[in-house]
Amino acid sequence: MQSEDLTGTVVAGYQLLERVGEGGTATVYRAQHPARGLCAVKILRAKLRGDRTAVQRFLREAEYGARVRHAVVVQTFDFGEAPGGLHYLALEWAEGEILAKFVRRSGPVAPALAAAIVHQIADGLAAAHAAGIIHRDLKPENVIYDPRTQRARLLDFGIARDADLAPAERLTRTGFFVGTLQYVAPEALSGELVGEAADTYSLATIAYFLLTAQLPYVAKSPRELFHQLLTQPPVPLGQARRDLAFPRPVEDAVMRGLAREPRQRPASVGAFADGLSLAVTQPLDVPRAGLLGSLRGLFGSRG
Repeated sequence: MQSEDLTGTVVAGYQLLERVGEGGTATVYRAQHPARGLCAVKILRAKLRGDRTAVQRFLREAEYGARVRHAVVVQTFDFGEAPGGLHYLALEWAEGEILAKFVRRSGPVAPALAAAIVHQIADGLAAAHAAGIIHRDLKPENVIYDPRTQRARLLDFGIARDADLAPAERLTRTGFFVGTLQYVAPEALSGELVGEAADTYSLATIAYFLLTAQLPYVAKSPRELFHQLLTQPPVPLGQARRDLAFPRPVEDAVMRGLAREPRQRPASVGAFADGLSLAVTQPLDVPRAGLLGSLRGLFGSRG
């Protein structure tokens, strides 16, 4: 069945100009608004409009996004139900491309740039945490990056949770983990309610991905990956690629964020980002045989 295409229509005052993306729950359009100019508008998919839980989750994403005010977090303008039963979410239009796409196109980025991107994301996450919101689905696909300005923007609070929400009001069933398996913290796999440390783990995984264009676990199937996350340590940063080596402080900073036990990770996303930023300024401390790889890692692709 072909997906619904609302290009050319007006929804709650937003002229939908072009369909630019589609996920499991919503379609994203580039749109124009008389007062706000260029915007992004998410429309809940037609097949989910009768699903009460799906509608609640969609509206919750909008509410959580609206609660977080920070330059790194893509601003939520408004949301609701338009005539015809269309549930919509209007967002600031952020220039750039999905961070995952940028890294796959350009390859590993220099440690200094990776640390700068991580610090920006951490700043946005810290604002969410201060508002009592745990993101829970932090990944490069949920970050917009503009290579021209080297600016990163955080979006998509679709499965975020309010740290203070009463159990009866939560939309996640106990015993089922939420998030993206490649980036989810090990403690989330049991379905327990995770805290800020889970976002720190996901941020450390993003740092690993930025530096290597690889992930800390290599598995042939989701089931194998699930087992590895529960029972095995991640691949050390310095072993992710044969053509790259990293100063010891950089590897230590990233791997600390990937600690299996939440209490062994840095105390906050900001502390993790600060540690990585400090580490990339330290002198090289790698074996001579790895010097060429280290130089490539330090001064390689900058997008």
